[in-house]
Amino acid sequence: MQKHPHLLQTRRFLPMFLTQFFGALNDNIYKQALLLVITYGWISQQNMAVSTLNNLAGLLFILPYFIFSATAGQLADKYERARLIRGIKLLEIVIMLLGSAGFLLGNLGLLFIALFLMGTHSTFFGPIKYAILPEILKPNELVSGNALFQSGTSLAILFGMILGGSVISASQGNMFWISFTVVGIACLGYFSSRFIYKQNVAAPHIKVDWNFFRTSWQTLKYAKSLPIIFCVLLGNSWYWFYGATYLTQIPQLTQQNLHASENVVSLLLTLFSVGIGVGSMLCRKWGGASVSIKMVPFGAVGLTVFALYLAASLMFVPEPSGTLLGVHDMFTRGWVYYHVMLAVTFLGISGGFYIVPLYTLMQAYSPRSHRARVVAANNILNAIFMVSSAIFSIFILSILQIDIKILFVITAVLSAIFTLWLLFKIKPMLKNTPGCLED
Repeated sequence: MQKHPHLLQTRRFLPMFLTQFFGALNDNIYKQALLLVITYGWISQQNMAVSTLNNLAGLLFILPYFIFSATAGQLADKYERARLIRGIKLLEIVIMLLGSAGFLLGNLGLLFIALFLMGTHSTFFGPIKYAILPEILKPNELVSGNALFQSGTSLAILFGMILGGSVISASQGNMFWISFTVVGIACLGYFSSRFIYKQNVAAPHIKVDWNFFRTSWQTLKYAKSLPIIFCVLLGNSWYWFYGATYLTQIPQLTQQNLHASENVVSLLLTLFSVGIGVGSMLCRKWGGASVSIKMVPFGAVGLTVFALYLAASLMFVPEPSGTLLGVHDMFTRGWVYYHVMLAVTFLGISGGFYIVPLYTLMQAYSPRSHRARVVAANNILNAIFMVSSAIFSIFILSILQIDIKILFVITAVLSAIFTLWLLFKIKPMLKNTPGCLED
């Protein structure tokens, strides 16, 4: 049986891993930089509340997944995927040039347009990257490959949040450096995509339907005809609702609840990302190479328990002293800050336990000829849940003006209810259905 390091030494896996890594890295650098320039006032907010703008940014990034995912899935099944990836990565460079113009001109409208286009770029890349794994990996490598993908994504989030926050903090309003960073990383992503092996075309004779809404409905209808797949997709999508609800609020939580600086935002997101990476690798180590759901309950319990732990910890944060706290203060100002950091870290670990088995199940139980379209259905549902998360958060925080701690508690309780339903629904199906469905 191959070990994890062997995959990263292979030409069939490494270029795809790096291309995915650089794409996720750039997404997070750009999003983090945008959230910070909004939250800390580096760009005019046009008289809108910070929480509204932050959640609007999250909504704009996710909206393309809802609109374009089904068409993206058709294209990924119809055409050669390595060539598609290279075209998508060239578009990323153009989008980052537009975003750079927004930073340099201090134009929030341009920044939001580029954010929407980055979401569109990721929408078309998503079905390819997950559909390609079962093609380039052996069956006994699929869990390992997904664990590495999730760990790599977590590292990309980690480095992206750190780099985005550090560049914004260090530049003190000079937007040249963040512009240079996002364009440079887009170029690295294109360079790595040049080394991806040419892939077999899964379904060359399908006709692409450019009616986005009709195609989306048909894609979801097909996924719903596969009961196990549809339950797995709902489980995946709940995770993205949950994650979006928490991660989008981190900048505001840091400023208003912890009374801390931009660098503390990066620290908390770093801890969360490291946690996901650790959880993903432990999931492979403890759960084994076989495709199963046995680690999901552990992740689900953690997503509820540690969310409540985080909300409780925030209740004991002392009143602000007048100046924003830095990273050093998080480790020297008392145990309450350690509790916050531990809660965020264990939330990430729980997320790794939860999501890796579900993505592996999605790939293992999808028909080969429709695998990219199944991933597209997953992305559509993810988008619906994440847009719902943004609307839900805006409603709780901006309209009802309820504290972030209460938002976290409500989300934790909903997570427990949803996951119990999912496990009771899916376990009997898995016992009676073999994996790797035929066309």
